[in-house]
Amino acid sequence: MPNDEQISLFDVPSTEASTPSGFDPELIPTSAKIPIPVGTYQTMEQMGEHCNRCHRCDLGASRTHAVIGRGNLNAPIMIVGEGPGQTEDETGMPFVGRSGQLLDRILEAVHLTTEEHVFICNVVKCRPPENRTPTTDEAEACKGYLAEQIRMVDPKIILLTGATAMKALVGIKQGITKVRGQWIEKDDRFYMPIFHPAYLLRNPSKEKGSPKWLMWQDIQAVRTKLDEIQGS
Repeated sequence: MPNDEQISLFDVPSTEASTPSGFDPELIPTSAKIPIPVGTYQTMEQMGEHCNRCHRCDLGASRTHAVIGRGNLNAPIMIVGEGPGQTEDETGMPFVGRSGQLLDRILEAVHLTTEEHVFICNVVKCRPPENRTPTTDEAEACKGYLAEQIRMVDPKIILLTGATAMKALVGIKQGITKVRGQWIEKDDRFYMPIFHPAYLLRNPSKEKGSPKWLMWQDIQAVRTKLDEIQGS
């Protein structure tokens, strides 16, 4: 669990706000030095138009498509990964390769779908070269886009896959094995770090205590928490 000394890369605003008077939103994609005010975007399409011509960091130079998200735009659950891979860069959709297929099956096992319950996105919207972990500067440059996505979707539960997502949103720097499955309350939302589906593909065992077995416990806990929130 995070302590008082752990500081998130950014804090997600929990209230609506309007852009400052005289602010030109067309400057946003040009430089990471220009902040993205709360309330800049009304739709994912608006944000996506900026992301697809964004050069707030160097990742824009090599992207095919910015990867915004997929799923229900009013979902009670958001899953945040680190960054797009090759398939995602080619299609413009997050988690659509083998990892995404496994993630969808995991969700379906507890009757959760992207059509109704889940919105999926990443900390950075462009693919890091060779699928490497995004740098702190890249995550910082993209932070306003993710903050706007959280504001627009307004999920009650946010699942964090990967170290970048954990550090950015809840300030956790420990390894995933030490913190996965733990609930963290912040900004009137419930956060939980979970294993990345790619990690599960590399560890196929389903024996008790294995990553896949632990993931099954975690996703059941997510389903239970959602039912509690919704009063089911």
